[in-house]
Amino acid sequence: MTRKFTFVLLLLWFVTAGPSAVLAQDTKQADRYFSNFEFSLALEAYKKVLESGEPSLAVVQRIADSYRILNNSKEAEFWYAQAIGFPSADPSNIYLYAEAAKRNANYDKAKQLFLEYGRKVPSQSTLALRMAASCDTAMVWMKNPKPFELKQLRSLNSEGAEFSPVRIKDGLFLASDRLMSDKRQQTERNNWTGNGFIQMYFAQATSDTTWATPAPLPSSINTAYHNGPADYLDKEQMLFFTRTHVVKRKVNVSSGDPTSWFKGSINGTHTNRHGIYTARRKGSDKWENVQAFKYNNTDEFSIGHPAITPDGKILYFVSDMPGGYGETDVYFSAREADGSWGKPVNAGAVINTSGRESFVSLGKDGYLYFSSDGHIGMGGLDLFKALGTHGAWTEVVNLKYPLNTSQDDFGIAMDSSGTKGMLSSSRLSSNGFDDILRFEEVRIPCTLTGTTIERLAQSGTTKKIEVPVPGVLLQLYEDGSDQAIEVYSDANGNFSFPVKAGMKYNLRGSKPKYLTQSLVVSPDCRLNTDSVKVEMIFLRDTPNKPIVLENIYYDLDKFNIKPEAARELDKLVQTLKDNPGIRIELSSHTDSRQTDRYNQMLSQLRAQSAVDYIISNGIARDRLVAKGYGETKLINKCKDGVSCAEDQHQENRRTEFKILK
Repeated sequence: MTRKFTFVLLLLWFVTAGPSAVLAQDTKQADRYFSNFEFSLALEAYKKVLESGEPSLAVVQRIADSYRILNNSKEAEFWYAQAIGFPSADPSNIYLYAEAAKRNANYDKAKQLFLEYGRKVPSQSTLALRMAASCDTAMVWMKNPKPFELKQLRSLNSEGAEFSPVRIKDGLFLASDRLMSDKRQQTERNNWTGNGFIQMYFAQATSDTTWATPAPLPSSINTAYHNGPADYLDKEQMLFFTRTHVVKRKVNVSSGDPTSWFKGSINGTHTNRHGIYTARRKGSDKWENVQAFKYNNTDEFSIGHPAITPDGKILYFVSDMPGGYGETDVYFSAREADGSWGKPVNAGAVINTSGRESFVSLGKDGYLYFSSDGHIGMGGLDLFKALGTHGAWTEVVNLKYPLNTSQDDFGIAMDSSGTKGMLSSSRLSSNGFDDILRFEEVRIPCTLTGTTIERLAQSGTTKKIEVPVPGVLLQLYEDGSDQAIEVYSDANGNFSFPVKAGMKYNLRGSKPKYLTQSLVVSPDCRLNTDSVKVEMIFLRDTPNKPIVLENIYYDLDKFNIKPEAARELDKLVQTLKDNPGIRIELSSHTDSRQTDRYNQMLSQLRAQSAVDYIISNGIARDRLVAKGYGETKLINKCKDGVSCAEDQHQENRRTEFKILK
C-alpha cells in the first residue's frame, strides 16, 4: 500500500438515491474492517468511499488513523494535514499530525504543530511544550551523531517486518511476518497489516557476521496466530517467547498491536493479548515441553517481550497489567529456590513513564535496554539504556542518533563490548515495516597536536612570557590501557599523536628539572582531517621558588573557595598526583589595605581553605602547609599610604605555592 491517492476536494454528486445507498453501504463496510482491526482492508474501503462521494472528516480521519496504526508515517502526515482542514476537526488531530511529522524527521513543522496544539488545548500545554522541545533536542543529536555505522542485513530481511534478533552460538532467532510460498510457512494474510502473522524464525550462522535464510520454527512454537518476539537461555536450552491470543473484550479500551501495543481507540468485540511461554530445545530443530508463564492472564492484560538474565534468575518483560505507570511498563520476576517464578515487580519510575516501554532486552555488556515513546526521544520508539543495577536504576540514557531515528527503533541485541550489535528499525521502509540492521562503533581517526611551554616572569614587570620547552617526553595512554605511545616535543615545543574520535586518552609529559604534567583528552573529531589542539604548561621543580596560581580570587573579606578558584586548584591537585614525591607550601597574600593584623588573619584563612580543598580531593595532609603572609610580601610599590589603581592592588592579592625541600 505505497500508492498515493490524490485528495479530491470537489467530486461529482449524483442526485439519485441509488449511489447514496451504495456509498452508505461502502462506508459501513469500511467501518466494519476498521473495528475488526483489518486496517489494510479498511484503507482500500475508505479510499473507495472517497472516490464515490464528497470527502468527510470521518473518512479522512479514519484513513489517517489507519496509516498511523500501520506505522506509515509519511501517509499519516499527509492525511492528518487534510483532517485539520475541516472546521469541525478535533484538536487532537493537530497533535497526531505533529507526531507524524516528527516521525518523518520534519522537526521544524512538528515543533510548530505541537505549539499550536498547546495553544488550542491549554490543559495539554505542558505536554505540548515538552514535545516541541524534544524536536529541538532531536535536531541537535542529528547534527552531532554518535560514531556508529549501520548496515542492513539483507539475508535476514524480507518485504515484511523482521525484528528483535537474539544471537546465540550457532545462529540467531528473530520474529517476522513475512509471507512465503514454502510449504513450511504460512501463506494466510493478516488483514491488520496485509502481511502474514508474526512467527519465530531461526537463521543459521555462516560466519561471525552472516547468516543463512531464516527458517520458521516448528508448530510447537509457531501457532496459526502471532508468536514472538523471544529470548533464549543458553544455560537451559530454553526459549522464552511471546504468544498472542484473541480474547473477547470486556470493556471498550485500547487494543494492542501484536508487536508493540499501538496507541489508538479501536472499537470491537475482541482484542489481542500477549502471554509468555517457554520451550526446551532438543537437537537443532525440535522443541518440547511448551509451558505458559505462571502470571499470564490474557483475559485481563498482556505480558510479553521477555528478556532472561544469563544465569536464568531474573525474567524481564513488558505488561499493561493494572497498577503501572503508563500504557505499558517494564516488569521483572525473580526465580525462586524451587524453580518457580516470583510475583511480578514493576521496574519503577526511573524506567517507566506514562507512555509505552517495550521490547526489553539484556545486552551482553550487562546493561538493560528497552524502547520507549515516553522518555524524550527522536520520534516513534527510541532505544534506551538503563544505568545502575537491577532494581536500583539511577537513570536512563537515550542512545541518540544514528542508533535512534525519527522512526521506530527497538529490539536491540548488544554485544559484550557495548560497541556493536543488531537492532530493529523502520527507518529504511516506506511502508512502516521493520528491518534488522547491524551496527558497529566506528572511531574516526584524527590528530592530537600540542605544545609544551613554560611561563617566565618578564624582568621589571609582573607580566609573563611563554617560551617553548623542547625535549619533553610525552606519553599517550588510551583509557584503560597501560601501553603508551611516546614522542618528544621538538625545538619549538610541538608534538602530535594519531588518535580516534570519542576515545578517552591520558597524556603525560615529563622532563628533568620540571614537574611532570598530565591531562585527559577526548577528541571530538568529525573528519579524519580534523585535529585537536592542547597546551601543556610546565613548571620548574626548583625548591623554595614561589609559583603564582592564576585566577584564584576571593570575594571581598571572604575566604571560601569560588568555582573559578576550584578549577585552578584542581590543576594543582593533578600536579601533586603526578609528582607524588613533592611537598608544598600553599600561601595566600593580601594587598596593603586594612590593618596588618586583619590581613594576616584573612590570608591565613584563605590559605587554609585552599589546602582543605586540595586534601578533600585526595592529597595527603602531610604534603601540604598552609601559610598566610598578609601584606608582608608585596610585589609592587602599593604599600600603606601609596595611591594605587585597583589592578595594581590585585597583583598583590595572589595565591602561590612553592616546593619545600
